[in-house]
Parts: sequence; C-alpha cells; structure tokens
Amino acid sequence: MKTLADLGLFGAPRLYEVCEPVLETELPLIAGWVADLHNGMSEVRAKYHFGRGIAALQLGMMKRLVYLNLDQPSVLLNPELTDASAVAFELWDDCMSFPNLLVRVRRHQAVTVRYRDEHWQPQVWPVQDAPSELLQHECDHLDGILCIMRALGPQLFRWRPS
Repeated sequence: MKTLADLGLFGAPRLYEVCEPVLETELPLIAGWVADLHNGMSEVRAKYHFGRGIAALQLGMMKRLVYLNLDQPSVLLNPELTDASAVAFELWDDCMSFPNLLVRVRRHQAVTVRYRDEHWQPQVWPVQDAPSELLQHECDHLDGILCIMRALGPQLFRWRPS
C-alpha cells in the first residue's frame, strides 16, 4: 500500500519522467492503484488541508492515471486534453509534491479531456474553470511537467500561508 511517505517530493527524478499508457490488460490492477491514490491524497488533505487530484507518478506508479476527488471520486486512464480555449486565466497553483509552495501560472479556461474510465469505456468530459485548471495540472504531471516549469516569472512564487 502506498502512503504519504511514497509521495514524490520536489527534486525526485520520477517527477520529470513521462508516464506509460495504462493497458487494457492492466485493468485488474486499477482498483489497487486507485485505493493507493485515494489514501495518499487523503493523507495530504489531512496534513496540508488541500488536494483535489493526484497523478499516479506522484506515488511512484509510472502510468497515465489521474485520480480526482471533487464532488465524487473519478478515475481517468490515459487522459488527453483537447480543445483548449483561447481564453486563459492566472492563478496561484499548488502541488502535493511541494505542498508549502504556491506558483503563479496561466491555464486555459476550458478544455476537453478524453480518457478511459476504470471499466475501459471511452469518455469525453468538457470542463472549465477550476476543473479545467486541475486537469491541466494533473495531465502535465503525466508528461513530466511541474507547475514550477510554468511559472509566469521568477518572482511569482510564494509560501502557502499557515
């Protein structure tokens, strides 16, 4: 079972790697992976009081899998972002891999995510605003991109208020 101790923190080499696609033959493993992601995210929420989504590589599973817990848990296998809006917005982004740091970034206001669910069924989900920003952040993780790499400037970092 993966725990907060397995969370890849800033500087961990795996955070800069590109994840492999989830294969249909790996479906029997998904429930265990999702349980680990849920537990890891729950521990971050308890300790740092934030967390809406986590990418599998943050816990050392180098697969294109994102677990979200907004109004209800969602599992996205092999997510791909399409139809990014021209309209963007700026926000202070946070990340479980460096929980006390906020980074000013720009994200598309709306995107469409195409993915497979935990039953291998294809899904299409148009999102905007906060879910759009979150999915862009998590999909960046799957490509080895951290929000610090998207900072709008060298002085647009700050510590999370306690």
